[in-house]
Amino acid sequence: MTITERAAAMVQPLPQRERPLSEQYRLVAKAWVQAEHAASLLEDTKSAVLAQMMVGKGDLPVSKAEMLTKASQEWRDHLEVIANARKEANLRKVQMAYVEMKFKEWMASDANQRSERRLAR
Repeated sequence: MTITERAAAMVQPLPQRERPLSEQYRLVAKAWVQAEHAASLLEDTKSAVLAQMMVGKGDLPVSKAEMLTKASQEWRDHLEVIANARKEANLRKVQMAYVEMKFKEWMASDANQRSERRLAR
């Protein structure tokens, strides 16, 4: 093991509360991008999945194949996966907004402290 590898093994990540707001935002934004991608992909391919499931019903009229497919548990499960992916993306977006709010609160608090120091002189 090299010195660099040993040093890297000794470095522990900062606890969440001690990370700079910019790093917290970066991590949450990265998670949001991934969750948004997953949700969008599922939503964008919804009609293709429906068509594939309808084809699997065999040689039926389109309206009947669609009705049977949309009534199936498999289709409901797929819709639930889509909804859960969108929920996850929305949760990450709210987490990003929370970090932004914490930063704005910090800025306001910092400005108030500067004003108080000027008044105290």
